[in-house]
Amino acid sequence: MNIPSPIQAAVQAVYEHESRRVLATLVRLLGDFDLAEEALQDAFATALAQWPNQGIPANPRAWLVSVGRNKAVDALRRRARHDTALGSLAHELSSTPMPSEAWAEDADIPDDRLRLMFTCCHPALSLEAQVALTLRTVCGLTTEAIASGFLLPAPTLAQRIVRAKAKIRTAGIPYEEPARADLPSRLHAVLNVVYLIFNEGYFASSGEAATRPDLSGEAIRLGRLLAELLPEPEVHGLLALMLLQDSRRAARSQPDGQPILLEEQNRSQWDAQWIGEGLEYARRALAAQPAGSYALQAAIAAQHAKAATYAQTDWAQIVALYDALLQVQPSPVVELNRAVAVAMRDGPAAGLILVDGLLAGEALHAYALAHAARADLLRRMGEREAAQAAYQRALALTEQEPQRVFLRERLRQLES
Repeated sequence: MNIPSPIQAAVQAVYEHESRRVLATLVRLLGDFDLAEEALQDAFATALAQWPNQGIPANPRAWLVSVGRNKAVDALRRRARHDTALGSLAHELSSTPMPSEAWAEDADIPDDRLRLMFTCCHPALSLEAQVALTLRTVCGLTTEAIASGFLLPAPTLAQRIVRAKAKIRTAGIPYEEPARADLPSRLHAVLNVVYLIFNEGYFASSGEAATRPDLSGEAIRLGRLLAELLPEPEVHGLLALMLLQDSRRAARSQPDGQPILLEEQNRSQWDAQWIGEGLEYARRALAAQPAGSYALQAAIAAQHAKAATYAQTDWAQIVALYDALLQVQPSPVVELNRAVAVAMRDGPAAGLILVDGLLAGEALHAYALAHAARADLLRRMGEREAAQAAYQRALALTEQEPQRVFLRERLRQLES
């Protein structure tokens, strides 16, 4: 087994934390997505070759951007032998001074990653293609993770991204920052991207960890930037939702990573500061009528945050909020969450009827959390064998290891 050297481990850490921001800056500087991705890989390959001898630079991100830009210019010069236009582009790039970070901060969008999100969310693409392409290329989420968020098979989602890139090439859509006046028309897609990044961080779709704090933290950082850039109700609603949900992070899992259900969480571990901030942003979001989908989701999260205990949760109000949310954003996942809330308000049998109705369709047939919810309702009703079968089905569909451990423990409890 090859054990990475400290420098190799450092390069890997920089890649995990900085590669998407480096890519965003390179796209801005080079004006071409494929060229920027190639430059990114060349920059990290150079880091692996040089850092062991020269040491890690004081500002790794700036170093990678500079090296990546130079590598791109060299690549264009090589290709210019067959295409004179590339030679002109190489000359233009090499003769243009490297802009400082202060220059970037003077732009309308004061963050390269957020700027690239707005750039990729081009109205010539479908909303689904905008979101999928941005999540894959700008945010670095796997195709499987994105497909999970869309409730789609991974190959279907991959084809969607391929078609989006093809349309960009054939239609000649430029990778350039949109004018400030165009930002509101792209905001919905950008909010969707940030929301899905947060969801993958809050509840990882697969892997050894139940959560990815790096992703949820980055989503909240982007949400704060959006709130400063475009302080609109739905921006406030999304930021409120993320803060209220993430306030529970410390109480959501055991030391071994197993999830702790909401009803069993120690609420003294919830982050009171983030709850207070989230409630304030929720108030601002709900002040505008009619309330949007993120404002309504934030209102639901606020009901949980304000309840002193699980038993004191106002489930009737939560059901009413889900009813309003379904009017604004019809979704099988929203229907599932509403069914669970109905079960808490009216009893597990009432919720089971709704969950079974949802599972009779195709949308949630392969959705692990739907089968886990059904299993829990059956367990509460004392239907041991049916609950075991539902837990087994959920286990077969789950790729996240801590969740698999949790489901196996539930099965063991039923068997004993």
